[in-house]
Amino acid sequence: MKDRLFTRSYIFILAANFLMFFGFWLLIPILPFYLTETFNCPQSILGAILSCYTVSCLAVRPFSGFLMDKFPRKPIYIFCYFLCTAMLTSYIFAATLTWFIVMRAIHGFAFGGVTVGGNTLCVDIMPSSRRGEGLGYYGLMNNTAMALGPMTGLFMHGHVPYTGIFLIGMGVSAVGLVCALAVSTKKRREERGVRSGEIVSLDRFILLKGIPVSIALLLLSIPYGATTNFVAMYASEIRLDVPTGFFFTLMAAGMGLSRIIAGKQVDRGYVTQCIHVGYYPVIVAFLMLGLCRFVVADHVALATTMFYTVPALLGIGFGIMFPAMNTLYINLARHDQRATATSTYLTAWDVGIGIGVTASGIIAQHFTFYMVYLVGSAICLVSLLIFTRIVTPHYRKNVRFGEGRR
Repeated sequence: MKDRLFTRSYIFILAANFLMFFGFWLLIPILPFYLTETFNCPQSILGAILSCYTVSCLAVRPFSGFLMDKFPRKPIYIFCYFLCTAMLTSYIFAATLTWFIVMRAIHGFAFGGVTVGGNTLCVDIMPSSRRGEGLGYYGLMNNTAMALGPMTGLFMHGHVPYTGIFLIGMGVSAVGLVCALAVSTKKRREERGVRSGEIVSLDRFILLKGIPVSIALLLLSIPYGATTNFVAMYASEIRLDVPTGFFFTLMAAGMGLSRIIAGKQVDRGYVTQCIHVGYYPVIVAFLMLGLCRFVVADHVALATTMFYTVPALLGIGFGIMFPAMNTLYINLARHDQRATATSTYLTAWDVGIGIGVTASGIIAQHFTFYMVYLVGSAICLVSLLIFTRIVTPHYRKNVRFGEGRR
């Protein structure tokens, strides 16, 4: 018989994860309007203001991983969750743009901690024999929130005042906080804090065994960042008149379905194999997205079909890879490095997205956005080669099947 996955605590942490991300995504499409209308914020600095959230999130992740490996995880997770919830209403009281930036940075610090803590607690409370499947369902909550949150926020914009939207986001997150409090965890042997005179080494902040896979993951996330931020602008540039919001719905649906299937295969030991399989639809998708520019002039229907095939392929590819990647990091780590492994995994992904957003603007200035996606396809191919030639042998050398499932 299979070990039981859907325990009371697991269901509560799924709910907490969904509600936190729903509150987060609810505000993402609304904040640019809020800044422009409330503070008359120039568009030239709009992106820089919003990106301070990402910078602070990245800055805190290695330290949050260290703290959650050395001290009880749940109290730190609950504190960060509470701070995230409180920050959703703090924007209302930001009287100046400077204070908004401060609140946004604090929100980023809290979000960096709560994402590491939630993922690590999820690993702690699920049976190791069903880790891949469990992480698949956990990630599905993120995808579902990404599909529903922005759509709900944009629907409310124009019908509900900003104060009301912020309060609704806070209310949703507050319910999630109650769910997080209901999660039961066992005391870990390594909860001993930092002793006087103890040397804190680099591998307490970064999973050193995870550096090779982090390089491959970082490269993989570069074109992903370019897509999520600029695909609507690209469609407008090539004069493809389609509702780009549906692009993200298809991608979220593809991720959701493939995560569950891939998670079960990961539990059968096919960790690197799942990642290999996931690369191919992703490489094809970015290539197809770049080629839309050359098709749209003469074959609009074909270009539209290609455009909407891309998110399905991206969703399937990344949905297959995400549970396997997360499991790979966890298996490479010692049992007292789970949070460090998670923070290294999330940091590599976010750094790549940041590079993708920045580099896309530079490439688009000299060419157009189609070149961004053609280059992105080539970068993913390089990532695949690194994963095949370096990461896979490294993983097999350091992790025997079943090792790391603690």
